[in-house]
Amino acid sequence: MSGLRERKKEATRVALSWAAIRLTVERGLDDVRVEDIAEAVGVSPRTFNNYFSSKAEAIAFRHLQRSLRVAAEVRSAPEGEPLWEVVSQAVLRQLEPGPEVRDMPPQEPADWAAGLRVMVAEPALQAEMLRAGKVAESELAAAIADRTGTSVDVDLYPRLVAASVTAANSAALDLFLHGGGAAESTSMEALLKSALTMVAAGLPTP
Repeated sequence: MSGLRERKKEATRVALSWAAIRLTVERGLDDVRVEDIAEAVGVSPRTFNNYFSSKAEAIAFRHLQRSLRVAAEVRSAPEGEPLWEVVSQAVLRQLEPGPEVRDMPPQEPADWAAGLRVMVAEPALQAEMLRAGKVAESELAAAIADRTGTSVDVDLYPRLVAASVTAANSAALDLFLHGGGAAESTSMEALLKSALTMVAAGLPTP
């Protein structure tokens, strides 16, 4: 029963985070209330406040949660698999829509990209995303260190790999949002896969 309660709580947290993102993309951060987010999930505003201290924290949680799952998958992958193959598969898997997305699907791709551009420019959200990103990068570095027999305290390698994954994701997202990302040929999935492939190959000159 304890495990079931924890899974339900996690599902509620994830749904609230996704609702906060979807509504913010559609309306803008200032036009979304905590009450709107809670109503979209079918819970009370008090429940929202039990999980998150702000709308920005709720939005950033999704990035943090998915990034922590990457670290967990890197740790649990079978021994002997190439590191960058393991990392890339784990990162790309986080783009697969979960039940919360199927329950509250996003807008059309062009409108979604336009809304995301506005959302990620919010100063309050940028601060929360930066904090979440630092936590996630540290966890990924620790997972890479475990997998490669290195140490985050003395070795550059796990920190560099984790930072490279962060940079690949940031570059892909930036191009998706500002470089015509609504086109199928430049989907976030395609861009991120290309970015990770380039980094894994040592960023050869085009």
